[in-house]
Amino acid sequence: MGLGMAQSLLRAGHRVHGVDIDEARVAAFRDDGGAEGAPADVAASLDAVVTVVLNGPQTEAVLFGEDGIAPRLTAGTVVMSCATITPSLAQNLEARCAELGLLYLDAPISGGSLKAASGDLSIMASGSDAAFSAAKDVLDATAATVFTLGAQAGAGSAMKAVNQLLVGVHIAAMGEAVAFAKTQGVEPETVLEVISQCAGNSWALENRLPHIVEDDYAPRSAVNIWLKDLGIVEEICAETGLTPHLARTALAQFQKAADDGRGREDDAVVVKVYAGEADIAL
Repeated sequence: MGLGMAQSLLRAGHRVHGVDIDEARVAAFRDDGGAEGAPADVAASLDAVVTVVLNGPQTEAVLFGEDGIAPRLTAGTVVMSCATITPSLAQNLEARCAELGLLYLDAPISGGSLKAASGDLSIMASGSDAAFSAAKDVLDATAATVFTLGAQAGAGSAMKAVNQLLVGVHIAAMGEAVAFAKTQGVEPETVLEVISQCAGNSWALENRLPHIVEDDYAPRSAVNIWLKDLGIVEEICAETGLTPHLARTALAQFQKAADDGRGREDDAVVVKVYAGEADIAL
């Protein structure tokens, strides 16, 4: 998704430096028009830094680790953090950025790699008016919808956790429903045709069931993402006393898929956990 956002920014006419641990991806981005320059060398010239990594520890490392970019940035630069992290970490990062005179926008993203590439993401954002203003050009280039959720970091990350709870449960439920249908002699393509026009429809069914029908588990969003994101839901719930019964059940199914060696496959492959329990061939 980070590559798609960077490409969207290029199309909008911005000078963009792409950074990735995979040098081949960096080289490919530069072939597309991405600017050269190591983060340490260009940091002082940047108006905005957009972090699109896996989780909280990676976000913290990119900003404040041994080679973190935050201390190298000029005061007034906006840091737009797009990973799914806990609200408490978002608040912590906002405070640490403020100590350096930096603006911080808590801006988790939704829409997947295809919408990232087309600049049509949904962004759940919270932060100061100054942070929103400084990030406006980035938001305009990368998002179809920007939800303004509060004046401080944390609210954006909280809403992303709500979204991930729902989507994770929906994908796991879709897998269960497909396996259940198969036990009754109903093929996945028939489930897609019928349920996509009925009350049982969902974004997860429309976007993931085709992967099952096509037997294509190339990762659009991998199983391992849900170990992290539903794990964040668990972490937040531990602070509140709420028991996330459905999220916990879905997490267990994704964990089984990962334990079966499918952690890097598309999350629709969770259907095979259910199918395996019933000895169903898909």
